[in-house]
Amino acid sequence: MTVRFELKRAPSYRVATLRWTGPWSDAQIRRKFGALVRWADHQKLRTRKWIFREPAERTWEVALEIRGRARSEGEVRVRTYRGGTVARVVFDPKIVAPEVVYHGLSDWLRWRRKDGTIRSVGDYREVYRGDPWRDADALARTEVQFVVRTPKPR
Repeated sequence: MTVRFELKRAPSYRVATLRWTGPWSDAQIRRKFGALVRWADHQKLRTRKWIFREPAERTWEVALEIRGRARSEGEVRVRTYRGGTVARVVFDPKIVAPEVVYHGLSDWLRWRRKDGTIRSVGDYREVYRGDPWRDADALARTEVQFVVRTPKPR
């Protein structure tokens, strides 16, 4: 499998999110995604991408891209992730270790900052095409995105 880093324009995502603070826990992530799926089913919303992010240290957020009209309810918040430039890589975590991908992407971004291709690096997100625990194809196409700021044109 080839792992290729690239700068790409990401679309904006209209998402329903759940956020919590605490230690990283795969079981907690699965529970929160499950709660979002139940909420979307109850609202009769179509879902698309599954997104996981760490917006602050030890703060975690799961999100489902939704189609249709929805309002925030209880702990579920409906918001929009703005589109923009991202550094991204698509890989299969069963073939390539995620630690290797994150390390490689971080180094690649450091060199892009040094050569002036980008100005700064923001937070990261993992984007899946479906449930990564039940859909082998969604897991095999794990996408990691780092939000980046490009230099202003002269």
